[in-house]
Amino acid sequence: MNEQSLNIWEKALGWRKRQMIIKQLDPISNQIRNNTLEEVAKEFDKMKGGDTTESFSAYVRSMKRA
Repeated sequence: MNEQSLNIWEKALGWRKRQMIIKQLDPISNQIRNNTLEEVAKEFDKMKGGDTTESFSAYVRSMKRA
């Protein structure tokens, strides 16, 4: 195996490692995102705007990821 083909393998393995780390961090980032969206939705719930603010809070809650 020559040096150039080894370099290609190293890049591929590096990409896979990054992909695995991102996958592991995904639940953490989703939880942070969902918590933030819930905070925003609660602030809309506190506002007095009737249907409009209720619609905004429902929309913001729909942006959460499972």
